[in-house]
Amino acid sequence: MSVARGEHSSPRSAHVLLADLPEETLRRLEIYANLLEKWQRAVNLVGTASLDDLWVRHIADSLQVADAVPEARRWLDLGSGAGFPGLVTAIKYADEPGALVHLVEAARRKCAFLQNVIRETSAPAIVHCGRLEKVLPGLDEKIDAVSARALAPLDALLGYAEKFIENGAVGVFSKGKLFGPELTDSLTAGKYLITTMASQTCPTARLVLVRRREGDGAGRQALGGN
Repeated sequence: MSVARGEHSSPRSAHVLLADLPEETLRRLEIYANLLEKWQRAVNLVGTASLDDLWVRHIADSLQVADAVPEARRWLDLGSGAGFPGLVTAIKYADEPGALVHLVEAARRKCAFLQNVIRETSAPAIVHCGRLEKVLPGLDEKIDAVSARALAPLDALLGYAEKFIENGAVGVFSKGKLFGPELTDSLTAGKYLITTMASQTCPTARLVLVRRREGDGAGRQALGGN
């Protein structure tokens, strides 16, 4: 397997994320990685420079999203692009009954790529090819968690995810170290409980977790970690 690519420059914990995976999951991820490198020649799926560190920068980075809400099996991934993190989540849970990831992506060629990976890996995922504004109003499935990576500011993400979080889903959004100004009073005053987790793949990144408040006695915002 090529999971050691980029090892010289990546955090140790990123490789722990990969090392703990079952062999069949690693096999599926290898298929995914090979397809991505093949399609990248014709479709701009990820930054070309990041291909040399694909297993850490994209795959391990995506695995930690699912780990942040370990009980979640039904996911919605916003702006899936090349499938990070949503398609990695689907592959992680490919052998678990009831697992399903909804991937929403507007670019048709990226949708075709996602469909190709799903066929080749038997990942439990559905591709919704269209803009979020068009797809999400008609999506009434039970969702445990909503993910997004490098898509939009936090207020915009919560606009998309609001109805799912109101119904009990957890938002898990990958952010860089400068996300603090995105936490406006309108987001933190009362509707949401927002916490963060340190990234295991990038020391300056965070995972921002968003839950609905369960009434007036809910916990306070806890920035800086769980």
